[in-house]
Amino acid sequence: MEIVVSLAIGVMAGAGVWLVLRPRTFQVLIGLSLLSYAVNLFIFSVGSLSIDKEPIVKPGLAANLENYTDPLPQSLVLTAIVIGFATTALFLVVLLALRGLSGGDHVDGQEEKP
Repeated sequence: MEIVVSLAIGVMAGAGVWLVLRPRTFQVLIGLSLLSYAVNLFIFSVGSLSIDKEPIVKPGLAANLENYTDPLPQSLVLTAIVIGFATTALFLVVLLALRGLSGGDHVDGQEEKP
């Protein structure tokens, strides 16, 4: 399970970096979203990846840490998802305003010459 999650994080981070380096603003927005999802998945995986186990310690089993999943990374990821949606919405509004003012969607403001 850890290998699948780490491969997913690596693919999302790599695709996000590649899209951030593209010249169009919508591609940059999608790249930033992919990077934030990769970081959220990484933070979520730090809490421990376990299947069919309770998220909190059972009474009497406090010394056995195999039955424990840390809830702090889960709450951090939930907060990061909400903040990510808000910043994506703000970036979309700025992108639409930029496109309306400049007439293009390139990051540097100049069109590519064919």
